[in-house]
Amino acid sequence: MLANEILPLLVRYWPIVLVSLTLAFFLNNKFWKGLNKYPGHWVAGYTNWWRLWDVSKRNHHWTTLALHRKHGDIVRLGPNVLSFADPRAIKAIYGLNKGVYKSDFYPVQGAVANGRRLLSLFSTTDEDFHAKYRRCVNNAFAMSSLVNYEPLVSSTLSFWLDKTQEMYADTDRVCNFSQWLQFFAFDVIGDLTWSKRLGFVEGNKDVDNIIGFLGEFFNYVAPVGQMPILDQLLWKNPISLFAQRIGLDKRIHPVTLFALNRSNERAGQVEKIKRFGLSDDEKANPRGIDLLSKFAQASHDHPFMDDNRILSTCTSMVFAGSETTAISLSAVFYFLVKHPPVYAKLMAELDAAVATGTIENRPDKTVSWPEAQKLPYLDAVIQESFRLHPAPGLIMERVVPPAGMQILNTHIPGGTIVGINAWVVHRRPEVFGLDVDTFRPERWLEAPADKLKEMKGTMLQFGAGARTCIGKNISLLEVYKLVPSFLRRFEIELQGGLGSEWKTHNAWFVTQKEFNTRFRVRREEGSA
Repeated sequence: MLANEILPLLVRYWPIVLVSLTLAFFLNNKFWKGLNKYPGHWVAGYTNWWRLWDVSKRNHHWTTLALHRKHGDIVRLGPNVLSFADPRAIKAIYGLNKGVYKSDFYPVQGAVANGRRLLSLFSTTDEDFHAKYRRCVNNAFAMSSLVNYEPLVSSTLSFWLDKTQEMYADTDRVCNFSQWLQFFAFDVIGDLTWSKRLGFVEGNKDVDNIIGFLGEFFNYVAPVGQMPILDQLLWKNPISLFAQRIGLDKRIHPVTLFALNRSNERAGQVEKIKRFGLSDDEKANPRGIDLLSKFAQASHDHPFMDDNRILSTCTSMVFAGSETTAISLSAVFYFLVKHPPVYAKLMAELDAAVATGTIENRPDKTVSWPEAQKLPYLDAVIQESFRLHPAPGLIMERVVPPAGMQILNTHIPGGTIVGINAWVVHRRPEVFGLDVDTFRPERWLEAPADKLKEMKGTMLQFGAGARTCIGKNISLLEVYKLVPSFLRRFEIELQGGLGSEWKTHNAWFVTQKEFNTRFRVRREEGSA
């Protein structure tokens, strides 16, 4: 009876009902959990569509920094999203806090195979799964394993330097340096993972359009990740996944196919390692043990590491192994050429190191990892580049446990998404000095020990806590080898002169565009 009375009223007054429900929805968002007390863009409290729209503009890192500089240490980015700027929040959010886990932003980045998601170390939100998975592969990415990987990196580095001279330095052609560095990083991933360069450098091309695809993929991930439910309707909708599982849709995620094709070439060896472990001959390989072999060994040691997880880990190498390293390398070279006194000071350090024997004067001008560790100004330049241009450009989201938690002496309700943007926290004056927007490597050399520890503890270019990027050491190996090796062999200048500016593109990772350069073969002092 009641329904018979109400239904006609709803039909008759549906415009009023619709407007009332819409207002109620937005007001509930605004005042939900009491988060309305935190400032931010006026629309952010009402809907996540504002965040999606702003991220789509590809400069959200600058938006977030401006909001914090205007409103303070806690800013509201969405109805249920808070961004923190105080470095003291790092330990609270990313430390070993039981119950804090990644948000649904991360599964949006997961690959798909045969209609099923490939859970990776990066994309999973299950902390127990992550811990079990990480135990299987930790050894492959440990700092102690770098000695195994350096010959593989050196092989690709020497080849890349020779191609740089052949194609650019000897011809005076303009180089799209960010892209050329990404070609290097991709071929390193090929050598490290499959003991095979993939042809990016040799052909000076985007093999299988994989870099183009990754660019489009991250353009999708960044905004859609602000409202992850959209991914269930678009990329990973249940109908499409089901069609793939039963064979009606035979499409496969391009990155997954890319990794699968390379791994299939080694299928026989992988099966042998999974059954019997690495042989003595394989362990003694002078070129080093590649990651695929180590993942197969992990499968031998840990039944948890099945074929899907081997594939997922190789896929993750493709996803994250080139983009972030190329971004970091581009940043180092860009800041050097934009600051000639810094460039000159670093070159003086490199020349002095060669003169004293700290760096061996090899014919190809390459610098080893142990040698690079003895160059303090090089380290300062790299750290300062990491500080001013970290790869991730959005907050690294975590979800507060149901009981809530204290962050900066403030109780944050359970279920709230919290996070810190590296671009914000890397520019804290009380940590890095008043000149935080200036590229000044000397800050890393002048700081006393306690301040230096604080500075390094504030750096988030590789994340923090248990979810720190597992490939961090490999990326550092590439950066610390390539930068001094390149500078010893070539001089670099911006096409268009010092006034030229690159453009940044924030699609989760902040890539660089229009970084066009020219190279010349460098003649050391005293050479003919």
